[in-house]
Amino acid sequence: MRGRPLFRPAILIETGYTRDIYREQRMAHTREFTKGLLAENPVFVLVLGLCPTLAVSTSVENAIGMGAAATFVLLMSNILISVLRSVIPSKIRIPAYIVVIASFVTIVELMMHGYVPQLYAQLGIFVPLIVVNCIILGRAEAFASKNSIFDSILDALGMGLGFSIALIVIGSIRELIGSNNLFGYQVFDLQNGILKVFHLKPVAIMTLAPGGFLVMGFILAFLNWSKTWKKES
Repeated sequence: MRGRPLFRPAILIETGYTRDIYREQRMAHTREFTKGLLAENPVFVLVLGLCPTLAVSTSVENAIGMGAAATFVLLMSNILISVLRSVIPSKIRIPAYIVVIASFVTIVELMMHGYVPQLYAQLGIFVPLIVVNCIILGRAEAFASKNSIFDSILDALGMGLGFSIALIVIGSIRELIGSNNLFGYQVFDLQNGILKVFHLKPVAIMTLAPGGFLVMGFILAFLNWSKTWKKES
């Protein structure tokens, strides 16, 4: 009976130490997943992948399709590259990464062509161009090739979701202002009611290339202003 209390503090210390380790691991995993949403958003912060971002974000449907395709390719390529990171020779790692990415892009392209041909036709050449998307190749080189499979999955999901969110935000603004539609449905009745007084009309330039640059510029300006305002306050 007297010997029992001697072991209790050690058990408590070990349990508390283990809990701290688990807590730190959970926090680290949470950071890996959430960093791509805002802090390291590939479009709004890192300013990567602007070619497909500006080209296909003319509507929300296109944005969702491109975001889903890029996220799938990013997830699968991160997993495979993380698995093979100790096997791929460093001198040929970039060509190897491109081969891996191109394989999953081909799968996505065939699936979209077979099941969503209308979306595939709208996205056009930008589906196969996912192969050279600097977001996917950059995460393969900077993260997946140096980290575990689970961390690579979290990184891919976070970055893919952040890329999709950026596409959807830009696509929503451009489609709403450029055609007064969202998901192909009219949003405001500009011919009747109180809005008729203002003689509002869709701004067609927002669905064109200059509209993409305008929306992107205003969003980046707003984010930079908000960061400056937070620092000053």
